[in-house]
Amino acid sequence: MIEVNGLTKRYGDVLAVHDLTFTVRPGHVTGFLGPNGAGKSTTLRMILGLHEPTSGSATVDGQPYRRRSAGLRHVGALLDADDVHGGRSAAAHLSALARSNGLPRRRVDEVLREVGLAGVARRRVGGFSLGMRQRLGIATALLGDPPVLLFDEPVNGLDPEGVRWVRGLFQRLAAEGRTVLVSSHLMSEMENTADRLVVIGRGELIADESVAEFAARGARTRVTVRTPDTAELASVLTLAGASVCPEGDDGLTVTGLSAARIGALAHERRIVLHELAPRTASLEEAFMELTADSADYRADYRADHQADYRAEARR
Repeated sequence: MIEVNGLTKRYGDVLAVHDLTFTVRPGHVTGFLGPNGAGKSTTLRMILGLHEPTSGSATVDGQPYRRRSAGLRHVGALLDADDVHGGRSAAAHLSALARSNGLPRRRVDEVLREVGLAGVARRRVGGFSLGMRQRLGIATALLGDPPVLLFDEPVNGLDPEGVRWVRGLFQRLAAEGRTVLVSSHLMSEMENTADRLVVIGRGELIADESVAEFAARGARTRVTVRTPDTAELASVLTLAGASVCPEGDDGLTVTGLSAARIGALAHERRIVLHELAPRTASLEEAFMELTADSADYRADYRADHQADYRAEARR
């Protein structure tokens, strides 16, 4: 189990993490999410004892990670797939770690087979693709057969087969009763992989709950409408107080009005509808909505469309 309590980290005048408290329990895949610059990597490094907190604490199974000898037996982590000596082979890299942590040599062969790198065990890591280095990083995390595992952006560079494999691996590890914390910016992966989410923004906790609870908390009424008269319908709905965004050539996504009200307005104006369907928010939509005030960099790619519809409505 990972316990973070009042964790704070300052770099001069920059407050990277502020009074962060959450618990990651065994038996679940917990997704660790936040916009760029939210403090995710800093938090992971404090959990692993690589950065010293300004205040607060982070413990693994009741102890700070730094106090543990043979750390790979207790915690496995992938933070940076490029953090490997390029002149070493995959087998040599893992063998050195096995020796320093008192692990049997057979574990090197076992984890290389598990991650699909047995056939390139003697090749130098400098010639590996990003996906192969990610697999090696996962092998490193698994080497000590630890009860706690942390992964930072583990699917970067993996092909679809690799992504599917990683998804199954994390779920299997959690089913074995291990604590699994996965930091990622890919909402689709978290939707398919995680059971619970810890979401932070600007170093502060936004949510600590199940995936379903998080998606429901961010959901607003959204209605998909398809019509050959998108411009006219958008004008009508905007005047009625809705927010309207284009979806393809003949579609609109509408918030702020129910499907029944949209249908009634279209009927009054004799606007033909090909589809009228309310839908729940996806994890990505909930994330974007709930972290909107915490993102340092965000392009409003729909603002121009909204302005166009408002201008059309005023004519």
